[in-house]
Amino acid sequence: MSEAQNSGGSASEGRPIRLRDALRQARIEAADRTGVVVDLRDAEVARLEILGEALDPLFVQVPQQIDLFDRGISQGETPRLWIDVVAHVVMGRDKRLYRFVQDTRFGRIVLAESHEIAVIVQAVTDYVARRMVERERALVATEPPPLPEKPRRRRRGGIWIFLLGFALGALALFGAAVLAAMQNL
Repeated sequence: MSEAQNSGGSASEGRPIRLRDALRQARIEAADRTGVVVDLRDAEVARLEILGEALDPLFVQVPQQIDLFDRGISQGETPRLWIDVVAHVVMGRDKRLYRFVQDTRFGRIVLAESHEIAVIVQAVTDYVARRMVERERALVATEPPPLPEKPRRRRRGGIWIFLLGFALGALALFGAAVLAAMQNL
């Protein structure tokens, strides 16, 4: 007799399958799967920490006044090793492949992908160098050009023009008041 017939026969013999037992079994299976997922996530985080340690010598060389880079591992559904605000390393589907990606306004692009830490370290090094050059260019482009000194004569001329305008305005106001007084008489 097959197993399906046995279970069908036992249900008809007065021993029904209990929902409580099925729920308990489903919860046990879900816990086992969750344990596997947690183990995989822990393995991803451990690999990212190893990569982070391999990147330490690079970031020691970055001058302290440059605050473009803020490394850290985020432990969400998908653990990531952040290099800066827009670039991070994430593990591939097989959990052994490092994928260095950058978020752009056109979507996410893969900068490097490898099973080897040395390849990813080199890609991050190149990225850091490019970002530092971009920063230098942006700082040079935003510096205002030096202002030429204006001669003091122009400033004094501006004061005389202001005083002349003030005197003419006062004279016009006085004339308007005299004219109004003469019309009221």
